Amino acid sequence: MGGAFPVVPRIARATLCTAVLGLGLMAVPPAFAAGKLSVSKSGFGSLPDGTAIDRYKLTNGHGMTVQIITYGGIIQSLKVPDRHGHKKNVTLGFANLSGYLSDAYKKSNPYFGAIIGRYGNRIANGTFTLDNQVFKLDINNDPNSLHGGNNGFNTQVWNARSIKTSKQVGVELTRTSVAGEGGTTPGTTGYPGNVQVLVAYTLNQKNELRISYKATTDAPTVINLTNHAYFNLHGEGTGPIYAHQLELNADRYNPVDPTLIPTGIAKVKGTPMDFRSFHKIGARIRDSFRQLVIARGYDHNWVLNKPKNGKKLNLAAKLKDPSSGRMLTIRTTEPGIQFYAGNFLDGTLYGTSRHQYRQGDGLALETQHFPDSPNHPDFPSTVLRPGQTYRTTTVDAFSVFH
Repeated sequence: MGGAFPVVPRIARATLCTAVLGLGLMAVPPAFAAGKLSVSKSGFGSLPDGTAIDRYKLTNGHGMTVQIITYGGIIQSLKVPDRHGHKKNVTLGFANLSGYLSDAYKKSNPYFGAIIGRYGNRIANGTFTLDNQVFKLDINNDPNSLHGGNNGFNTQVWNARSIKTSKQVGVELTRTSVAGEGGTTPGTTGYPGNVQVLVAYTLNQKNELRISYKATTDAPTVINLTNHAYFNLHGEGTGPIYAHQLELNADRYNPVDPTLIPTGIAKVKGTPMDFRSFHKIGARIRDSFRQLVIARGYDHNWVLNKPKNGKKLNLAAKLKDPSSGRMLTIRTTEPGIQFYAGNFLDGTLYGTSRHQYRQGDGLALETQHFPDSPNHPDFPSTVLRPGQTYRTTTVDAFSVFH
C-alpha cells in the first residue's frame, strides 16, 4: 500500500481467529472469566424490525468496565475510577436502545460512541474521484457527506463474538459493507467495493481499551474508520468539559472553510489551536480567532507529529480532569486526531443519567486520517485496493493523577 496505512503488530490470535471477515461467527458461552478479567453478554432490546441487539460487558480487576452494543458497535458505557477509587461512567450515551433510535437523536445525530465508516469525517460536496471515476455520496451535512452518509456504520447491526486471552478480554465485531453503501439518495453511487470489516475492542488489566480495525476490499475504494466516543472525565451528565485540560502531540492542524472542509495545513504556534502543552479547553474556546468562530469552538483535525524511536503506537493526546483526577492518554497508528468540543450539543438529548446534554458537555478525540483526504492528493492516502489490508489501532489508557 505504499506506506499509506501503517502496519501494526497483530493482536492476539484469539482476537482474529475468524477465517474470513464478515462471515457468521460461532456462538460462545454468555460469560467467562480470565482471572479478574471477564466478558459477559446480555440483551439490549430490539430494533423495530425485530432484530435483537446485544450488549457485551468487559471488566478488569482494576475498576474499569466497558459496555459495547452490537447496534453501531457503540461504546454505550465506560466506567473508570477517580483518584479516590470512585467509579463513574465517563462517556456520553443512553441507558437503553430507544435513546439511539429516537427522532431527537436522529435529528441531531451526535454519533455517541459509534464505529464510524466507511469514511470518518467530511468529504467535500459528497464527491470524490478514484482511478478517473467519480463517486457521489449522500449529502447529510449540507453541502458535504459526513461519517459515511445516511446509513453509515453507526446505524448497522454488527456480528459479534466474545474474545479472551490470558491478558485481555473483548468483543470482535464484523460486517460486510457492500458496494454502494453511502449512496441512499437519487443520483448517488455510494462507495465502491465490497469491504469486509473487523473491529475488535479489548480491555486489559492496565485500564487500556484497545480498538483494532481491519478491512479488505474486492475493488479500489477509500476508507477511514474511527470511533466517536464523547468523553467527560468528571462523569457523564455532570456539565461542561471546559475545565478539562488537553494536550495534543501536534505542531500543525487543518484549517477549515465555513463548511468545515480542510483548506490545507497550518502551524498551531501563536494560535488558540496550540495544545502542545496542557491548556484548559474553555480558556480560549470563545476567542475571536476565525477558525473557532467558523466551528463554534474546536472541531478540527490535528496533524500528529511523527512517532519517535520507531514506535508504532504514537502519542496523540492527553486529557485530564483536575477535579476527579482522571486522565486519558491516547496512542494511535493514525496520522491525525479530530478534537470536537461538543459544540453542537443543543439540549434536546437526555443521556444515561437522564441529565440534559448541552453544548460542551462532552468532547470527542477521533483518531483518523485527515478529513476530505480523497480530494487532497497532498494528504496521506486513504485508498484501499484489492490484495491490501487496512489495519489501524488506537489505545485509550485511563489513569489517575494527584
